[in-house]
Amino acid sequence: MPEYAVAALLATVVVVVLELTWFRTGIFRSRTYWITLGICLFFMVLVNGWLTKLSAPIVLYDPAMKTPWRAPFDIPVEDYLFGFPLLTLAIVLWIRQGRDDPHEQAVAARADGRQVADASTDDDALAAG
Repeated sequence: MPEYAVAALLATVVVVVLELTWFRTGIFRSRTYWITLGICLFFMVLVNGWLTKLSAPIVLYDPAMKTPWRAPFDIPVEDYLFGFPLLTLAIVLWIRQGRDDPHEQAVAARADGRQVADASTDDDALAAG
């Protein structure tokens, strides 16, 4: 069984479900998020392609643990799947950490077009902060 592929797919699904149901940061609607993933993907292809190329691999995988599918530069497709949840979860947690600050919550709420319920985050508090 391709355990590496199953783990990669499971990690991807778990992070997407957590974002959509628990964290709810809205990053999947953010152009900045997708641009960030594109930049990371570009560099991942360069580095991972060099590390996993079949002609002279630096990193070796047990063939029984993964699928035989490889995309540009002999990169195992599972590596793409692991990259997505890794980056997404890091960004989601970063956003959530910043929203513990009432100032950041007010800024995020206004950016989303929501009303701020807490009186301590009104315009005077934002101006002072």
